[in-house]
Amino acid sequence: MGFIAIVGGGPLGGAVAHALAVRDRVPEVRLIDPAGDPAGAVARGKALDIQQSSPIDTFTTRLTAAASIQSAVGAGVVILADAAGGADGGNEYGGERGLALVRQLVAAGHRGPILFAGAQPHDLMAATVAEVHVARAHAIGSAPLALESALRALVGLALDGSAVDVSLRVVGVPPRHAVVAWEEASAHGQPLAALLPAHEIAGLSARIPGLWPPGPYALAAAAARVAEAVYHGSRRTFSCFVVADAGPVRAAVVSVPIEVGSRGVIRVLEPSLTRQERTGMENAIERAARR
Repeated sequence: MGFIAIVGGGPLGGAVAHALAVRDRVPEVRLIDPAGDPAGAVARGKALDIQQSSPIDTFTTRLTAAASIQSAVGAGVVILADAAGGADGGNEYGGERGLALVRQLVAAGHRGPILFAGAQPHDLMAATVAEVHVARAHAIGSAPLALESALRALVGLALDGSAVDVSLRVVGVPPRHAVVAWEEASAHGQPLAALLPAHEIAGLSARIPGLWPPGPYALAAAAARVAEAVYHGSRRTFSCFVVADAGPVRAAVVSVPIEVGSRGVIRVLEPSLTRQERTGMENAIERAARR
């Protein structure tokens, strides 16, 4: 029986575990808190709380907990979230601390995809590929999908409708250098440009910086969707952070539409952009490469 591992028992890690549990599409979710006490009390407590809600939320996913990073080996996908307790409680893994966890994970034998659930994974994702030599296809950041969901909700509100009927893509480097592919955006099966005037679309783009960073529950919902697609090998398409692998921007971490499966990133898709949007995308990649 396979499982999804979540490294980090902070607010984000707990929210991801709960989101995966209530979606009830994976047999086991393993919550790992390597920064906590040796017994993993925080992770065990959160896993137990979520498991005890199963009769109310009607899910069969099994929640387990551990304190050792080695417990993540064998997972279909490992989600890197945030630490619990102490001075670092509630902070997403990044910098040397995050890189040390990735090194431990790889040294223990994990060879599958790693999903970075936080809003600021850029430096850690780049270092994971460049220094730990994790395959580019195995490093995925799900935060852009959370931003995309928030923007879809605003578009639905502007149309006096629902976000469910809206389709759009957010690429580039959120928040300041995010590029919305308005050219291919649609609602109710019609081009969005035919439903909203240009000044309203420009106003929606201007609101993107205020939507960043997404909160723990939005980030968790996005991470859960991407992790499930990777785990099941569904080849679904999402807007996610990836480490660019072409030309002079090899270290650039940018949001692009990707197709994911059990091997991580299967294919990077080309969004349909106007000339102005494409220029914005190229500028975002250049800035990301200089980080």
